[in-house]
Amino acid sequence: MAWRRPAWSLIVSASPPDISISPLRAAAFGAAIICVLLMLQYAHRRKPFILLWASGWLLIVPAMLLVARGYASETAALIALGLSQFLGVCTATFFFWSADLYRQTRLVQPTYLRALIAAGAWFLVAPWLFGPGAVLMPGYLLAAMILAAAGALYGAVLIERRMIGAGLVAFVLFGLAVSNLTTAIMAPRLTGTTEFPFQLLVVNAVLYTFGALGIHQLVFEDMNYELRVANRRLEAAREELLQAAITDPLTGCHNRRFLEQVMDRELKRHARFGLPLSLLFIDVDRFKAINDTLGHDAGDRVLQYVARFLKRHIREADYVFRWGGDEFLVLITCVGDEAGRKAATLKSAFDAAPEAIELPPGIGLSVGSIEVPAGTTDLLPLVNKADARMYADKGHAVARRRGAGRKR
Repeated sequence: MAWRRPAWSLIVSASPPDISISPLRAAAFGAAIICVLLMLQYAHRRKPFILLWASGWLLIVPAMLLVARGYASETAALIALGLSQFLGVCTATFFFWSADLYRQTRLVQPTYLRALIAAGAWFLVAPWLFGPGAVLMPGYLLAAMILAAAGALYGAVLIERRMIGAGLVAFVLFGLAVSNLTTAIMAPRLTGTTEFPFQLLVVNAVLYTFGALGIHQLVFEDMNYELRVANRRLEAAREELLQAAITDPLTGCHNRRFLEQVMDRELKRHARFGLPLSLLFIDVDRFKAINDTLGHDAGDRVLQYVARFLKRHIREADYVFRWGGDEFLVLITCVGDEAGRKAATLKSAFDAAPEAIELPPGIGLSVGSIEVPAGTTDLLPLVNKADARMYADKGHAVARRRGAGRKR
């Protein structure tokens, strides 16, 4: 009986069959996967620039498949070559359009898209009429220029917003522009064949892989950028609300609420450094008469002028408050005697100001001053005393005016 070789040994020793993989079909499959991933990003972010990137990747699929297969008819092969070149130009255009939308530069206009449709007609007809050379070099050159322009826009995004993803995308687009330019130079040697240099396919595959990583990184950074912008806006709105809460809307001076906020801090600061502190209580003379005779608009203009006057003549380190109605309060770093002299200076400067001629007649200031004693914990009682001294000063001013009237 003849010896037989075991079946399992045949299985073990058998060589696996060779499987041929078309690089163009593999590129189409990879582009389809990346397109799906980008559509998932778009479903989450709803940003048009992501949709355009996904559309560009989607067009790579038929562009690769059209030249990956053989054709029985030469005419069909030429039309497929022209359509593949046109889809490559459209892919570059979508990448550029994406960058244009992201930067909001609005470079892409409807007339350009209509020109692209006309170019599509050329790419379909030209290879059939003039041969493949009529679309190979123009297609690669046009795609190279558009990709370089898109890379410049994403480079600008890198400079403006410091986004790594934008920088990586710009690098990839410039690399693809160089690759297309190289292919355009090699176009005469590619004429009459649908074969694509394998080295350029590998370079393009690496670049497109980095491009996919870059656009995903850009989407993530764009989300973080929007969060930072939103936080800055919230912070600005919070600052505006804070200023509105402590600022008198008519005069722009601090309001009474702000005095309550800074009172303890200023008292402790002056006590710690041994600095003197005084109060000036200021009232606008004849203000009620102005409101009654000329109206509230005239009264508002007077208050705004008084506020501007006080801010000009009070140091920035001191505080000017609108206490209420036509009354102002000044928190000033000086001793009581100097505060008294400051009160007299304010009154005389107000009367002598050139702008005073635009005010209703009889407008003046009455000022009461008081020094804040050491160890004070509450300014409100001192405010009342300064208010009483202001009324005393107003009475003296009225008496002086009456005396001057009798003499006349």
